[in-house]
Amino acid sequence: MRLFAKAAALTMLGILAVASPAGAQQAEMPKLTLGVGGKTLLYYLPLTIAERNGYFKDEGLTVTINDFGGGAKSLQALIGSSVDVVTGAYEHTIRMQAKGQSIVSVIELGRYPGIVLAVRKERADTYKTIADLKGAKIGVTAPGSSTNFFVDFLLAKNGLKPQDVSFVGVGGGLSAVAQMTHGQIDAISNLDPVITKLESDGAITVLADSRTEEGNARIFGGTNPAAVLYMKSDFVAANPVTTQKLVNAFYRALKWLHAATPEDVARVVPEDYLLGDRALYVAAVKASKPTYSVTGIVSDAGMKNALGMLTAFDPELAGAAIDLARTFDGRFVARATEATK
Repeated sequence: MRLFAKAAALTMLGILAVASPAGAQQAEMPKLTLGVGGKTLLYYLPLTIAERNGYFKDEGLTVTINDFGGGAKSLQALIGSSVDVVTGAYEHTIRMQAKGQSIVSVIELGRYPGIVLAVRKERADTYKTIADLKGAKIGVTAPGSSTNFFVDFLLAKNGLKPQDVSFVGVGGGLSAVAQMTHGQIDAISNLDPVITKLESDGAITVLADSRTEEGNARIFGGTNPAAVLYMKSDFVAANPVTTQKLVNAFYRALKWLHAATPEDVARVVPEDYLLGDRALYVAAVKASKPTYSVTGIVSDAGMKNALGMLTAFDPELAGAAIDLARTFDGRFVARATEATK
């Protein structure tokens, strides 16, 4: 509690010190390192847009991006201080609070997870429902990542435990597609463009889809925040101008995405994101476009849904006193929004 109180007090002092627009001030840390777990995934598209459109540079920042095999690995890098900030799943801020680590998100990038759970077409007769998955080998981007939590929650909803299945880290690119199509896994929990590629190949049968408002309502009962920009609370306190500049860049990326067509996106991202098929990538962007945040704000309802998801399968969280207000600091988004009016 003392750690949280100290961090909150320092953060307030730092933000009060930023009285003038961040763009007019020098960042405390103009060069920094950002961790991400699967940058090519559409889950993290706002990061690529901010990078490729030069929004970080416009804010006077040099951002080195370290791409890890999954969100759990980028979180580990943050805790180990090998990266300064992370674009990753919001639920990590909740889980780390339960472990006594003060991690805070400062802008929502995804309002829906966009994660899909599907079984290999050849095993669809065996695994007709989520409740049938006992004993299945399920591919996730990385154990302990949001794709893993998604399955854990669905299993719990259907009377199973995480220990009833085997999880395999498959990443978020062509390796994931190959392991699914070659029968190395029975099911997959992943994101676009991997899912759209597997769908277009007729390789999967979908059991749960969180890319749409309707899908999220069925799964979670409403919105569930997905990708966010998060960091240690101490970083926010020590670097309020830098934090504001990062949020400004991501907010611009969200606004750009809101107005852009899937074809616009395909023209901006690196060629290797397209998986050798531009039309397929465009279709994947179209399928995932509703998942991106419009406001950059993690809603109270979304926070509660995320906590409810985690407590459904994590005994440590079920007994923890979680203060959701400490998981999201919306003041930087508010300032970025005001600056664009």
